Parts: sequence; C-alpha cells; structure tokens
Amino acid sequence: MTTALVWFRRDLRLADNPALRHALEHHRWVLPVYIHAPDEETPWAPGAAARWWLHHALAALAADLAKAGAPLLIRQGASLDQLRQLARAAGAVAVYWNRLYEPALIGRDQRIKQSLREDGLTADSFNAALLIEPWELKTGRGDPYRVFTPYWRAASQRLAQRAPLPAPRRIEPAQSTPPGVALDALGLRPDLPWDGGLRETWRPGEAGAWSLLHRYCDEGAPRYRQERDLPALDATSRLSPHLHFGEISPLQIVARLRRLAAEDAAAGLIANTDHYIRELGWREFSHHLLFHYPHTPQQPLNRKFDAFPWRKPRDYAADLRAWQRGRTGVPLVDAGMRQLWHSGWMHNRVRMIVASFLTKNLLIPWQEGARWFWDTLVDADLANNTLGWQWTAGCGADAAPYFRVFNPVLQSGKFDPRGIYLRRWLPELAKVADDAVHAPWLARIATPSPYDQPTVDLAGSRLRALAAYASIKNA
Repeated sequence: MTTALVWFRRDLRLADNPALRHALEHHRWVLPVYIHAPDEETPWAPGAAARWWLHHALAALAADLAKAGAPLLIRQGASLDQLRQLARAAGAVAVYWNRLYEPALIGRDQRIKQSLREDGLTADSFNAALLIEPWELKTGRGDPYRVFTPYWRAASQRLAQRAPLPAPRRIEPAQSTPPGVALDALGLRPDLPWDGGLRETWRPGEAGAWSLLHRYCDEGAPRYRQERDLPALDATSRLSPHLHFGEISPLQIVARLRRLAAEDAAAGLIANTDHYIRELGWREFSHHLLFHYPHTPQQPLNRKFDAFPWRKPRDYAADLRAWQRGRTGVPLVDAGMRQLWHSGWMHNRVRMIVASFLTKNLLIPWQEGARWFWDTLVDADLANNTLGWQWTAGCGADAAPYFRVFNPVLQSGKFDPRGIYLRRWLPELAKVADDAVHAPWLARIATPSPYDQPTVDLAGSRLRALAAYASIKNA
C-alpha cells in the first residue's frame, strides 16, 4: 500500500504510458507531477510556439487525469529539489518517468536517478517516445548508423516488440497532496501576433492527436504516397507536434496503421501505410544520430563544413529577415514561411525548399534557420530539426548531395501546379494566372511588389553555392 510519483515531461498522455502503467501495477496511490524547469534544457529550452503548445497540452492532460481521479500537480524549480520535496510530502517510495533523449536532459536525468536512489527511493525510467532506443542498433562494425537505409532495414525488423498499453480507467490519487501552482503561473502562453493562427489550426492534447490519426486513416492514408508532397492538399497526418509532446506514441500509430492495412488487404493501402511508417523511421534515425553525435545541433556532423565559406552576419542580416518574414520575392519560399508564421507548422516538402534557399541560394548558415524553426514550429524537436537542416545543407548524415540545390520555381510548378498553396498564403498573387504565379518576374507582367523581382538571382546564387561547396569538397 505505497505511493509513487509519476513525473510527466513530454509524455503527456494516459494511454501507452509505461511509467504510469508501472506505477499503477506496483503501487496503490499515484501522484502525477509536472515540473517546469526550462533552464535545465539550455540552450534548447522550448521556443515560443512550443511553449504555446505545452500550455494547452498540459491543460488537456490535467483534465484527463482529473477525470481518471488523480489531478496533475504542477510545480516550478529545479527538478531534483522538487521531486525530493514532493516525495517527502506525499510519502512516496518511488519516482517513475519516461525517457528523454536530448544530450543535456540525458545527463540531468542520470544525476536525478542516482540522487533519488541514494535517498532510498526507487527511481526508474521507461521508453515511451521511440520504437527503437538510440543505443539499441549498431552497424556490423559496432558503430552508429550514419545512413538511413541500412538503419531502417535493421530497425524495421524490431517494430512489434509489444502492444500499446491501454489508458487506465481509474487512478487512485495520493493521500497527501502537496501544494502546486496554477498552469497560468508558468507563463507559457506567448503574446504573439500568430497566437490566433495557432488556436485556429491546432487542438493540443491526447484527444486531438487521436482525432488527427483517425482523420488521416480515413482520408490521407489511401493516397499518402501519391499526395504527401503536394502542399495544397491536407494529405499528411500533421501528427508531428503530438508526437513531440508525447500525446500519442509512435507505437500507437504503427499499431493503428497496421490494423488499417489488415482491414483492407488492398496492396495500395498496405504500401501507403508502410511508406508512412518509413517516415516515422526518419524520426527514429534522427534520435539515433543525436544520441551518438550530441554536438550536431550546433556543429556539422561532416567536419569539412567547419571551413565552409558562409556569408557573415553583417552581410546577410537583411536577407535573413526577409526569409523569416516571407518577403524574399520567391513565391514558394514566402508561402512556406508565412504558413509557418501563421500556424506554427510547414509542409515537409516546403521545409526542404525554404531550407535549401536559405543555405544555398543565400549562403546563410544552417544554424540560423534551425534557430528560427526552433522558435516558430509547434513540432520543434531537437533531433528532427538538426537532421533536417544538416541534411539540406549537405553537412549531416545521409545528406543531400552538395550539388543538389532545390529550384523553388520548378518545385512550385511540379508540386503546386495551379498555385493553390501559393495563393492561400500570398494574397498578392490572387489574380496572377496559373502559368505565371510560380515566377511572376519571368512572365514580365505587371505584378504587385515584391513579386516583380526576387531578392536574389536564383541561377547566379546557385552557381555561387556550387563554387562554395566545391571549395571544401576535397578538403
């Protein structure tokens, strides 16, 4: 008849929550706890958009826990100090949590686990965020994987290790509950111009995650491979922020998609679900890389790029600002950046194009783009963000070839041929014809500024980028 603390972090759900399940199976009473300690995540404390999501995700979790019988206790301060205080006040004999994989948090959690055990408490952690833990797979030589295809070939053989855990119907609350703070006291809701866009776009919480997954299974899954690259269509699941905050687990998604494929044995649906699961594999791969190469959020994996001739901040400040605000004069780039500013999210195909434009056409260091995405994406994830930017810049694992410079005009014409996505985010182009909307300056028509000329010559800047990459190719 004992009490356990369950320390919630980015596992903000009741179903398929191993730490919560373990506490319920081994203890009579459970005290769910969230401790707000952003300083412990420095230099990668949550950005503005992520803080907005966190506020609403915590509100949803608190409501779900209260319905199950055990209210969420919110505290602020150093995590170890708070856990010790709470364990004493509640008479707890154990503390459980689900693992995080960012370098700073791995070290912090190891110190906390050791300290709590020295205090005489049981302290255990579990995997709730990944299909494969980062240290579980190695190459035949015992090294970390640096290429996705062989990594996924090995990982895909180990996906069905357990079934997702059901949500508990009842949680017996701790008999002694220490005081906490109100959610609003955390100051997570930003006073930002795009707060309204976030509210109209998203529904944080476990129920919101499942709503999106059900919609995707009904509408997106049958056409995923054919339509996933078309930004004008709602053909992707948009589950990335829910995955980041742990409102749904990758294991739950895989189980649901495989059940969907089994219900409809059509080869097309099976292929589409397998393709989606492969995209989850990139998320797994990003965590594998971050764990083994913890320097990569700020430094290139390929150390040749230490010598890359990026432009200097004093020279690119104006171009960076134009890119951030969607004012480059290149329609697809601007549409993507305005979608990001409004909704805290951007279509993946467009993410690659705006990243290529920044790093190759503008020769601005990838770290500048990564920092902007970190502050403006609701799904800002250190592993995914790092992999994506280093992939596009060409300096990371499985990187795009240095000579691959996305042409935003050709990409726009191929993946948004009627300009539907462009016009959705660029009202300046509402009346421009389909055959001119991708590059109005080439059509030599009277168009509203700034679409009479982009801020950089695409062809000339491509040649400049190729020369810059060639300068380090044989270094």
